[in-house]
Amino acid sequence: MAINVRIPTPLQRLTGGKGDVSASGTTIKEVIDHLESNYPGFKEKLYSEDGELRRFINLYINEEDIRFIDSDNSTVKDGDTISIIPAIAGGSIQ
Repeated sequence: MAINVRIPTPLQRLTGGKGDVSASGTTIKEVIDHLESNYPGFKEKLYSEDGELRRFINLYINEEDIRFIDSDNSTVKDGDTISIIPAIAGGSIQ
């Protein structure tokens, strides 16, 4: 199963500079595990020590936020695109 995963710039150092990679799996968890097996250290950037998705990481399946589906148990299928979007905070607007 080919799932396209869009990698944000801060994580591209783990993927050899690639902004898009292919992965397999039937759930977000399985896709992340597949990415971890190909790009060691990837999973720890998305999950906390207690195994929960980090609060500042947003994941989307085909532009739908997984928090409104089934979190990292959300199912994916061949041809889906997962986007990893780190939250941005801070600074000031003038």
